[in-house]
Amino acid sequence: MALSAFDHPILSGLFGDPELAGFLSKDADIAAMVAFEAELAEAQADCGIVAPEAAARIARLAETFVPDIEGLRQGLGRDGVVAPELVRQMRGVLEGEAARVLHLGATSQDVIDTSLVIRLKSICAILDSRIAGIAGRLDGLSERFGDRRVMARTRMQDALPIAVADRIADWRLPLARHQDRLKQLLPRLLVVQYGGAVGNQEKLGAEGPRVTKVLAEKLGLGFSEKSWHNQRDAVVELADWLSLVCGSLGKIGQDIALMAQNSIGEITLAGGGGSSAMPHKSNPVAAEVLVSLARYTAGSSGTMAQSMVHENERSGAAWTLEWLVLPQMILATGSALLLADRLLGSVESMGEAS
Repeated sequence: MALSAFDHPILSGLFGDPELAGFLSKDADIAAMVAFEAELAEAQADCGIVAPEAAARIARLAETFVPDIEGLRQGLGRDGVVAPELVRQMRGVLEGEAARVLHLGATSQDVIDTSLVIRLKSICAILDSRIAGIAGRLDGLSERFGDRRVMARTRMQDALPIAVADRIADWRLPLARHQDRLKQLLPRLLVVQYGGAVGNQEKLGAEGPRVTKVLAEKLGLGFSEKSWHNQRDAVVELADWLSLVCGSLGKIGQDIALMAQNSIGEITLAGGGGSSAMPHKSNPVAAEVLVSLARYTAGSSGTMAQSMVHENERSGAAWTLEWLVLPQMILATGSALLLADRLLGSVESMGEAS
């Protein structure tokens, strides 16, 4: 039995997001770490630091390498990070110069952080595409029902009639801002990590920035002359962005749940959830779960903010905290977008004709 609702054999029927879960799997993580090692060797060869033949051997290994997963599990339990055991296993397959130059000038955090941003590049593209899809759903509903009327309510009390388009605009506009925020964030987030033991590329000296730039180009990532080992603002900014997206979707879910009440009847949904005791009911399940996920990510973003506090040049505690929280926030946001799409696609009518 899984301990997370996102991959639980039953709960995942409501919360699951197999597409994003694939990017957070062990296979995707290992593939990205191995890609880092291969492209690092190639970048160093391009800069004349390692022999091209050795780099080519490492690159070929990356295409065929099959890790010992149990060995990685035990290694992480021993070392606190998976990279030392992964590098040891890769070196065990290589010989001579290729084994010696593998991982040259790198540290475990370089491998693990770069694996993360490699995968975040695809994850963020998927999330952005899903937000665009939700925006399209809302535009369609506004075209169909925007001229109809609903009662505006302030502090849960009837206020004045408004157009359905007014309420949909309150749902739609934050999504556009979230897409703008993501565009602004990505250049800060999708940056290669290659700083060595203490972040100053001590083994490469003056050649460090040149190798890092070539490595970034090969991986399709951004470049910074100073590594970001202990500067976690971009990762925390991503977590904040995830909570904002879920919060806006939670607002949609909360409004729709209220509009769907029998006594109000301002929206009609197809395919609501059933009850074991009251067969006449059609529960707005997707709307309710959007509210739950908004609250979950709001709390999680506060926990992620604590990972900003890195002591000196590297923190084991703050860094490990990210591993516990960020994947769950990504899956929560992916799930919320899927549920929002399902919810908005089930709308049969909104408001009353003028």
